Order: sequence, then structure tokens, then C-alpha cells
Amino acid sequence: MAYYAGLDVSTDTTSICIVDQEGAVIREGKASTDPGEIGRFIQSCGLQFSRVGLEASNLSIWLYHELLAAGLPVICIETRHASAALKAQNVKTDRNDARGIAHIMRTGWFKVVHVKSHASQKLRVLLNNRRCLLEKRLQIENQVRGTLKVFGLKTGVVTANSYEARIRELICHDEELQTYIGPLLEARRHLREQGLKLEKIIIEVGRTSEVCRRLMTIPGVGVLTALVFMTAIDRPERFGKSRNVGASLGLTPRKYASGEN
Repeated sequence: MAYYAGLDVSTDTTSICIVDQEGAVIREGKASTDPGEIGRFIQSCGLQFSRVGLEASNLSIWLYHELLAAGLPVICIETRHASAALKAQNVKTDRNDARGIAHIMRTGWFKVVHVKSHASQKLRVLLNNRRCLLEKRLQIENQVRGTLKVFGLKTGVVTANSYEARIRELICHDEELQTYIGPLLEARRHLREQGLKLEKIIIEVGRTSEVCRRLMTIPGVGVLTALVFMTAIDRPERFGKSRNVGASLGLTPRKYASGEN
């Protein structure tokens, strides 16, 4: 007989439900949100599992790889599909959600989510952190620009290098503004310095990656675009046809698109 397990993952604990192919609940319980604890709970039943399912989340990446390495047939399912199926429950609890996910595994009504490799995930962290620093820096620059406009002080067109000098030139005759805006300029300088450090790492990664160098031979594609695309695809062999790549990235073929040219 086939057996299925559903995991409802939260930060501290994970609710687990095990059902058979007829839908009868074999065992329910909780374990710490740790792949070792979850694996021991599931394997202690001594059953042969066909699927072990959990919803896509921040913790699911870690749990997926660790449970897969432990020999469990783990599947990460699309959150919207799981949410739609679990809405049929009268009462939403962690226990009921785990039971619902177990039944989703049993019926096969789910969409598998590709879990990126550790290498791709680390590159995504690098790219996202660089973007975070850039956005915070721009937010500070816009805040300072808006503040000075109130007093008729216009920054004008400046570069990233000349920005701070221009702001200090505008407020050099007002000690109060120097006191209020100085901390923002200091924070901006540190954000820019750290952002440049991450950009150097990104450029070095692009130089050492054969795939990234090949993508950059395309006109208009730089190291950032190449790395973002490379980490989004992760494993090209998971696509049966090249046209499936565009669909996975949210692109719609013209013949299926709505509207007019």
C-alpha cells in the first residue's frame, strides 16, 4: 500500500500527517522544524512513502534538500494551489493544514515547484542584497533631495560620485540643515561602499562562470542580466522544450495574448 505525508511548516514546529492511499490517517503529530527531527518522525513509522509534500516557503528550500538527502521522496508544491485546496476546510489549524497537504499528495492535485540548487540560491542572495543596498541608497538620496526643495535648494543633475559634494555645497551656510542631513549622507556613503563591494564580487563571479560569459556575448546583456537569468533557469535540463522557458518566466506567446497590436 502507498503512503503519503503532509508537512505544515512554521518557524518553530512542523505539523505532520501521514495517510494511506485510501485517505485514512495513519499518524499525526508535531516535530521541531529541523530536517533531522522531521525525518525521524516520518521514518519511525517504518512505511514506504510515495510522496512527502510541503508548501513553498523560505524554510522549504532548506528542508527540501535535507529531507531529499535523507532518502525521502520530497515534493515542494505551489502555494496558491495548496491554499485553494485547503480553503475547503471548515477550521484552519496547523494540524488540518498538514492533513490537507497529505491528501493533496495522495490525490496528485498539485503543481510541483522547482527548488533551486544551493549554488543558485547563494547567487540570488548576492544579487538581492546588492539590489537592497542600491534601493536604500536611492531612497536616502531622494529623501535629501525632497528635503532641500522645501528651502528652494535644488540638487540638479549629479553623478553618484558628485552627489555628496553637491549636497554639502547647498547646505554649507545652514548649520541646522548640516546637523539634520549629515547622518543621511554618512549612511549613504556606507551603503554605497558596501554596494560596490558586492558589485565587485558579482563581476568576479561573471568572469569565472562559463555560462555567464556565454550569455554576455548577446548584445545588451551584461553580468547582472546574465546572472539573474542563469539563476532563474538553474537547471536547463528540467525544460523539455526551449519555448517552455518563456512560459516559466511569465511570458505569454502572442497567439495566446489578449488585446490588440
